[in-house]
Amino acid sequence: MYALDKDRVWLVGENGTVRRTFGVSPSTVDPRPGTYRVTSRSGSVTGSDGVQIEHVVRFASAEGTTIGFSAAVDGSAPQLDPEERTGGIRETRADGKAMWKFATIGRPVVVVP
Repeated sequence: MYALDKDRVWLVGENGTVRRTFGVSPSTVDPRPGTYRVTSRSGSVTGSDGVQIEHVVRFASAEGTTIGFSAAVDGSAPQLDPEERTGGIRETRADGKAMWKFATIGRPVVVVP
């Protein structure tokens, strides 16, 4: 579950148990509240800000921008420019690794306000 107003993620197991929760750095484009599914994953790519990112888990698209979770390899937080349309929701590397193990293709992602 991803809470937009709290900039927080909860990894919730099949039985409703919270396995992990952590804060994130939001993107400039938010998905609408609703239920999505993980559609693609990449182990390592270059982010739209030019930073190497890993454990990329994509689950939505909004306003023509792909939205997903990722972690910067150098551990940096994104420097957001409100004029740029980005969909990368940044996590720490440790949280990104946990997300990668948890969020396989088809896994539901619930977005709440």
